[in-house]
Amino acid sequence: MCRSIKTLRRPAQPPTEEELRAAALQFVRKVSGYRTPSQANRQAFDDAVADIAQATRAMFDKLKTSEASPRALRPQGSHTGRNSRAGLSVNRTVPPVENP
Repeated sequence: MCRSIKTLRRPAQPPTEEELRAAALQFVRKVSGYRTPSQANRQAFDDAVADIAQATRAMFDKLKTSEASPRALRPQGSHTGRNSRAGLSVNRTVPPVENP
């Protein structure tokens, strides 16, 4: 279920209300365990979606970003691993040992 929640933070464009609501809906579905709530739980479910979307919008409004940040501009998933962030080569070769 949560795999469909996208990263909404983009360098030059704030998330749309539709994107915020879709992410909030997926979150509420995940934590509640309901894909579609019963009629008795519909109001609580819809209220939770609205509250989470509103809280997410408030968070984005307060975030301070550095649009020049290389990390912010790098496409999601473009790094090659944990060591690449530290500037270490992931595919290192071991030099041959010379015999004296």
